[in-house]
This record gives sequence, structure tokens and C-alpha cells, in this order.
Amino acid sequence: MSVTTRIGAFFQQAKDSLALSGFSFTDSRVGKMVAGVGALYILIVAILGIWWSAAPAAFDMKTKTEDYAAVSGQPLVPGTATTLALIEVIDTLLEKDGGYTHNDLLPPGLLMDNMPNWEFGVLVQSRDLARALREVLSRSQSQSREDVDLTLAEPRINFQSDSWILPASEREYRSANKYLKAYLARLPQKGSEGAQFYARADNLGFWLGMIGKRLGSLSQRLSASVGQRRLNTDLAGDPTAAASTDEPADQEIKTPWSEIDDVFYESRGAAWALIHFLKGAEIDFAGVLEKKNARVSLQQIIRELEATQATVWSPIILNGSGFGLWANHSLVMANYISRANAALIDLRELLAQG
Repeated sequence: MSVTTRIGAFFQQAKDSLALSGFSFTDSRVGKMVAGVGALYILIVAILGIWWSAAPAAFDMKTKTEDYAAVSGQPLVPGTATTLALIEVIDTLLEKDGGYTHNDLLPPGLLMDNMPNWEFGVLVQSRDLARALREVLSRSQSQSREDVDLTLAEPRINFQSDSWILPASEREYRSANKYLKAYLARLPQKGSEGAQFYARADNLGFWLGMIGKRLGSLSQRLSASVGQRRLNTDLAGDPTAAASTDEPADQEIKTPWSEIDDVFYESRGAAWALIHFLKGAEIDFAGVLEKKNARVSLQQIIRELEATQATVWSPIILNGSGFGLWANHSLVMANYISRANAALIDLRELLAQG
């Protein structure tokens, strides 16, 4: 549902409530003044809502990394670009036009729909990278010690996304960034006070596996916009497998019409964040990718994800039926997401080879 539609419905309800209480906008000059002020307020809120609904522009990770090295005076080491990408993405999430809107309780944020879902997609990918940093990328073996700053950053970025106060979500995410910046500053340091980032093929493969599961889920939800009959393949391939509850062998999966644009913009936000994260990984894992001759595979994933950021010219997300007369934006997005996921699977297999 568009911002202007939500705003109109909100003020129509307010007008109806006043009418029930016996107040009439036509009875007095005061009523006309109130109507004028209300119309001006609606216009301002609508303009702000449209402005804030625009996704922020992408930034170049190579330039960001070089700028960071120049300002900090620290050498570039493995982990700098990936960690910096996470920090910059979180900063953009919080400081873009309109700020963080997912937990807003007042218009226009309260009436917005697309941007809060875009933000959630970015947030989920940021959480996954923070987890991968804490559990794998900063540790050499399973028995190694966790980095102290990452243990403080990861739970904060996993804080609930819609908390308005006590504490606000933004406060927790800024706190997470503070610890990520402390980890980033310690990466070039040697000795017990320094931090580590291990650019290994198996570490990269672990994180890519997390990304693949997210992309697979988004692809399924996007494809279900038109409704599908699906066979249950949950236990396929393992004759001894069992599930906690039985599921039908054949069932119809369909995303509710009210959630179609939500899933679309969540996917768009997730892809936006992944573009930056993978470009950071391309810098940090350059040696691994060159050895495996896999750089072009990673670049192909990035290219597929960049296609998801093309301008949406329609004022609403259309949901045509498959090969019907009208476009289906969800299926187009699902195509790019699926292609990126297929390329990611190929890259993981390539990294796993000796």
C-alpha cells in the first residue's frame, strides 16, 4: 500500500471520529482553518514519505577502504574491507534520509511500508555477517577464543528491529558499530591486544552458505506471489530422515497479497547490503579467489545482485499472473535472486575443492 493511500485513510478516520462527536468542519471559520492546516500537514507528510522511501545510493568499497587507510594511517590487512563494509552499511541504515524508520510511531514513518521492509532486509544480512565474523572469520579453529569486541557487537545488531525506546533499536545498532570500529582498529595490531581475520577458503564458504540459505528463502517467497503447488521435498535424499511433525505431500504455497510488496522490498534491501559485503570480501579474500580462479564467479554473483537495484518505474508492485497481461515484479526479482544463489552454490563448490 502506498504512503499517500495510508495517509488518506489515517486522516479520513480522524475526520469520521470528529463527525461522530458532533464537530463539523463547515460550521465555522475555525473548521476551515483546521481543514487547511490538516491539508498542509497531509501534503508535508506525503512529500516526506515519498522522499524517505528512496533507497540510498550504493557506495564504492574500494574507495571507502582506501579513504579509511588514508585517514586512519593504518595499513590495509585482511578483514579491513569486509568489516568496513558492515560498518558503512549500518551507518547508512541509521543516517540515510529519514533515518531508521522501522520502529517509527509517528507519521510519515508510521505510514510507510516499503522502506521499513528494505531496512529489515539490510538488517538481516548485517546480522549474518556479524555472526560470521564472531564465530568463524575471526577465529582460526573451533577451540580458539572469541574476539571481545565482536562478542559485544553481535548481540547488539541482533536486537529487535522495532523497539522505539528503552532502549531504541537505533541506540543498540550504533553501539554495535562502536564495537565493530574497535575491532577494525585492532586488526593491524600485533600481540595479545590485536584482532584477527582469517581469509581462508573454508571461512568464506561458511559465510556464503549462510547467504545462500537467505537467498533461497527470499526466492521461494517471491515466487509464491502467484501461488504454486509444491511437493514436499524436506526429507528427500535421506531414507532415515524424520521430522517433528508430518507435512502434506502436496500443498499450495502463496504469499498473501498484502505482503507481496513487503517481500519485494525486503529482498531489494538484502541484495543492496550483500553487494557491499561481497565487494569487501573480494578485496579481503583476493588471494584465495585468485588461487581458486574464482574471482570471476564472485563478480558474477555481485552482477546478478546489482540487477535487483534497477529503478522500479511502476508506482506500485504489480503482481500479474505468470504469463498474464500485467508484469509481476516479484517474479523478476526472484529470477535475479535465484541466479545469484545458483552462482553462489557454484562458488562454494569451487572453494571446497583442493
